Amino acid sequence: MKKKIISLFLAGTMVTGMLAVNANAADAVDLELFSTKSENVSTLQGLIDKFTEANPGVTITITAPSDAGTVLKTRLTKNDIPDIIACGGDATYTELQSAGVLEDLSGEDYLSSIQDAYWQMLYDVNKEKEETAYGVPYATNASGILYNKDIFEQAGVEVPETWTELQSVVDTLEAAGIQPFELTFKDNWTCLPPWNSMAPVIPAANFTDERKAGNTTFVGTHEEILEKYAYLLEHAQKDYMGTTYSDGNKLFAEGNAAMMINGNWAIPEFLNSNADMNVDMFAFPSTDDASKNTITSGIDVLLAVSSQSDDAKKAAAKEFISFMIDAENAQQYIDEQFAFSAVIGVEQTNETVASAQAAISEGKVSNFPDHYYPSGFDLASILSEFALNVTNGMDLEENIQSTLATCDEQYDVANVE
Repeated sequence: MKKKIISLFLAGTMVTGMLAVNANAADAVDLELFSTKSENVSTLQGLIDKFTEANPGVTITITAPSDAGTVLKTRLTKNDIPDIIACGGDATYTELQSAGVLEDLSGEDYLSSIQDAYWQMLYDVNKEKEETAYGVPYATNASGILYNKDIFEQAGVEVPETWTELQSVVDTLEAAGIQPFELTFKDNWTCLPPWNSMAPVIPAANFTDERKAGNTTFVGTHEEILEKYAYLLEHAQKDYMGTTYSDGNKLFAEGNAAMMINGNWAIPEFLNSNADMNVDMFAFPSTDDASKNTITSGIDVLLAVSSQSDDAKKAAAKEFISFMIDAENAQQYIDEQFAFSAVIGVEQTNETVASAQAAISEGKVSNFPDHYYPSGFDLASILSEFALNVTNGMDLEENIQSTLATCDEQYDVANVE
């Protein structure tokens, strides 16, 4: 990151001596950490315990409600902002940032520890793309095509790098009596990964900016995505609309299909069902130009500080973020959460995501396009309806045009300042 970093703390300061807070009740600092991911609570708690043991004057309590985004927005209307916020680099973050309730962290010395690519992703979702650090990218994720390496070897197929190669793999698998895809659309959020893989690659690169400005539409730009989406549905199990995420993960782990379109977060679920599963992930081959195809990778967790907290709380919150970015602690987080890291030098070494890590290291990544959509735009429900229409035999061209028209209508309703 090409910016001058002003050091506010002594160089080399880590866990010990991090806060000049003593244990007297009058000097105690009580912080609330709000996480939008219930899955990371146990990991966060372990790191908090480590931090507070070295800083006995600080108490940090985690809040992680099931409908975290809605709860956080409600609290925003009441000007009740948690001291530390751990959320994704998405519309929820943008809403907080644009409301002016997040502390500008630009002067913190630890910001130089974060990879430039993830800073750019953060700046892209700031209002007016402001290049100011209102949060710190921390943990990242990856989405693409998860595949059973043993089934691929059994069928004699290689990882496809283009759309035509993917079709060839599907043909070979089906000829061998192997189900190509396992989809879990009863949980409609799982309708998003195929779209999120293709949407950064197939339309114009500036589509999200132009759509927000009202200069383009989904109609006329996204037809190819839904044509290819329908192809995936045709080569999945028949009951994909009735298969839950949990059940589909188990079936996939048991060898029911060769591929699943989802993210690294699903792999621990596979391994819970089949510890010996030989799984990896490759970039979704959206086009026949292999150089354009990318792993979808975004900011899964960023750490932000409330600008509404008092000075003592802000200081303690900033020190906690410094603690979290320390390489040892960042490694602990991604190891336990099976995530990737935005921290320079901290890498996910698990062999089940070796291909994804290689693509990320090579810079073959695109951010999740739905991170740029307005928060009220319910794309998952729209895609679920599209898939149901395919199941019910609706004319594909009619289905595509109706779906994209709905995207435009709902986007316009949600795209308000």
